[in-house]
Amino acid sequence: MASESSPLLAYRLLGEEGVALPANGAGGPGGASARKLSTFLGVVVPTVLSMFSIVVFLRIGFVVGHAGLLQALAMLLVAYFILALTVLSVCAIATNGAVQGGGAYFMISRTLGPEVGGSIGLMFYLANVCGCAVSLLGLVESVLDVFGADATGPSGLRVLPQGYGWNLLYGSLLLGLVGGVCTLGAGLYARASFLTFLLVSGSLASVLISFVAVGPRDIRLTPRPGPNGSSLPPRFGHFTGFNSSTLKDNLGGIMAGANMSGELKDPSRAIPLGTIVAVAYTFFVYVLLFFLSSFTCDRTLLQEDYGFFRAISLWPPLVLIGIYATALSASMSSLIGASRILHALARDDLFGVILAPAKVVSRGGNPWAAVLYSWGLVQLVLLAGKLNTLAAVVTVFYLVAYAAVDLSCLSLEWASAPNFRPTFSLFSWHTCLLGVASCLLMMFLISPGAAGGSLLLMGLLAALLTARGGPSSWGYVSQALLFHQVRKYLLRLDVRKDHVKFWRPQLLLLVGNPRGALPLLRLANQLKKGGLYVLGHVTLGDLDSLPSDPVQPQYGAWLSLVDRAQVKAFVDLTLSPSVRQGAQHLLRISGLGGMKPNTLVLGFYDDAPPQDHFLTDPAFSEPADSTREGSSPALSTLFPPPRAPGSPRALNPQDYVATVADALKMNKNVVLARASGALPPERLSRGSGGTSQLHHVDVWPLNLLRPRGGPGYVDVCGLFLLQMATILGMVPAWHSARLRIFLCLGPREAPGAAEGRLRALLSQLRIRAEVQEVVWGEGAGAGEPEAEEEGDFVNSGRGDAEAEALARSANALVRAQQGRGTGGGPGGPEGGDAEGPITALTFLYLPRPPADPARYPRYLALLETLTRDLGPTLLVHGVTPVTCTDL
Repeated sequence: MASESSPLLAYRLLGEEGVALPANGAGGPGGASARKLSTFLGVVVPTVLSMFSIVVFLRIGFVVGHAGLLQALAMLLVAYFILALTVLSVCAIATNGAVQGGGAYFMISRTLGPEVGGSIGLMFYLANVCGCAVSLLGLVESVLDVFGADATGPSGLRVLPQGYGWNLLYGSLLLGLVGGVCTLGAGLYARASFLTFLLVSGSLASVLISFVAVGPRDIRLTPRPGPNGSSLPPRFGHFTGFNSSTLKDNLGGIMAGANMSGELKDPSRAIPLGTIVAVAYTFFVYVLLFFLSSFTCDRTLLQEDYGFFRAISLWPPLVLIGIYATALSASMSSLIGASRILHALARDDLFGVILAPAKVVSRGGNPWAAVLYSWGLVQLVLLAGKLNTLAAVVTVFYLVAYAAVDLSCLSLEWASAPNFRPTFSLFSWHTCLLGVASCLLMMFLISPGAAGGSLLLMGLLAALLTARGGPSSWGYVSQALLFHQVRKYLLRLDVRKDHVKFWRPQLLLLVGNPRGALPLLRLANQLKKGGLYVLGHVTLGDLDSLPSDPVQPQYGAWLSLVDRAQVKAFVDLTLSPSVRQGAQHLLRISGLGGMKPNTLVLGFYDDAPPQDHFLTDPAFSEPADSTREGSSPALSTLFPPPRAPGSPRALNPQDYVATVADALKMNKNVVLARASGALPPERLSRGSGGTSQLHHVDVWPLNLLRPRGGPGYVDVCGLFLLQMATILGMVPAWHSARLRIFLCLGPREAPGAAEGRLRALLSQLRIRAEVQEVVWGEGAGAGEPEAEEEGDFVNSGRGDAEAEALARSANALVRAQQGRGTGGGPGGPEGGDAEGPITALTFLYLPRPPADPARYPRYLALLETLTRDLGPTLLVHGVTPVTCTDL
């Protein structure tokens, strides 16, 4: 075997597999009936064999000879340190619940989610496949070193032909033997492993005894070719026996057991106990062999003869038996581990039909199809025949899996979930974090290219699995971590430290039936500007008269609505005898800490027939794929159809206006949205809103039902209108729309002065807008005396006819400026050219409801007259300061 770099060797010293991590479990084939293996047969034996492998016989001398005893021990300690950190994480996770099919893949996927678990699981599977091929290639190389026709050693028998084709044939025959054992099941594999364990133990015992029993001798080394093909004199290495001078000269210079978790009687006990015993045992043997080799063999022998154990053994054939047995065992361990991982991946259906054949099992629960699948892939790897290249890739892939296990344990520890209470407690988040960092560092020391490529492959696989979607019933630690962090930062979000310059809208949108409210849902999502957005719904009823709460089963439908509509909103539902009381509940209790709604959004109360936007919206017209786990059913089955025209409504006009008054009393801003279904679809998209049609956003920052000139536009409500319109303009879909602000003048007010003051204010507020002055006409109440300070025509008790006339005149004024005719469409008889810009959305000042509840219906009627045929309109009333001119 060719020489390897020191970092690679330091970790490869632990064997082709490394420490045992599970690859199958309780949920694996056969269920409980398949669980027959004890801790010793199921964990200790395969783990010891995988950590020894062929390395213990062919790399001990290489390591000590080139690095020296001290550096060799340092490399061993580093490797076992990383190994121990991973073992602690494995033990913690394994003792926190049942380890099911897939072992390490199961641990990672059920902790970090199917995207990360599936990607690392597939890489772990490929590592086992390549590891099997590496073991077989190493076994073929070891056989040919002794029996090959081109063998150069002094004891070569030279009976087997060599060459690429012959080597491939030998490897394929050995693979057939290994595959046959694994196909017949874990029981036969366990018995074969135990037999191998006895052979290896006997071979190692003979080597250890030989160090003491054999006297000093000279060992002839493989001759080196001289210049021009000439022969050089024979060279010898020296076995000195125990010699302090020899020691002085030599001074300077983990997954297979738990792979069988599906066949273990008690995985939660066997995996930690068996793995720790195996790690301690192999560490002791490695240290002992290092010391014995350093005491008894000179540097030349160690560097030149990788198989010097045979030369010093009391019975050399026993060492050969140990070499071949460990290599064969490592290949069996890799193949059966790979088949268990593959079967678990196939059963979870993460990669679809590609892995579907691997689901097939025998009557006894043995995944023979996965074994054959893996056997075929190993055969393909054997065609490559690049042993050292494969060794580096395999090691890096294993380290990725180790790091993922450490990361899984770290995530569980940091999440502080009450149900994470493993019976194994000799770990902490410090050991997990150190394990992750150590594995990543070792990856790049071994092979920067392979490490970078493995991380890139993991990212691509995770992206693929994210695009396909995965099971949602596993429980993700990411959710627990998010909860932990959100709770921590919510506690630090102190409402007493709020400042107006950091104000943002936090919306509560009350929705009756979302079928008719989809455009408003998306418009409110655009208005939130990174703030809180809550969808509220009131279910009418009294819990005292119901057997159970009817609200809880509705959350799934509303969350599916949020996903399909692609809005960033929370859902809050309540049960109440009336919509008004339910709205009060939601206004008081929605949100948490410093994240509570400050603005109530309602659809306008009118007689327009409700529309079913589910039928026309592309995101809702296509049926959902309900065949995959976690997918949402068609939303048309979750929400009732819109009410028929003329049918009773859950909310009457009196309660509607009362709800608005309640919100204002609770110091909440109010937005009433009318005709939002007529908004241009491109303005509600998530893109840049590119369109050939030019649009305006018109803002009327004064009370059109209380005609007055002067500085009325600078009150709190007027500034709130400006802020909301500016926020909407920050949304990419509205970037191309032009903001227009209309300033109303009295008939005797000189033009220009008020406009100058407004432009100065807009400059201070960093608002870019076009300012237009309009003069009140005769029908708009020119020259009328002002109403009382706290009211308008509705509150002051003026005649209904006069108030109605004022509302109609204000409506006509607004329509004339927005280019909408009497029919409400762009380019009407009063609107001018249909090819010119039209108003996409109008912001109007919402007057306060009258103090007398008896006048609520009349107030609502005036709002209807004011906004009639204006197209999409937002009536806005702000009660809190939201703008700031300071830095």
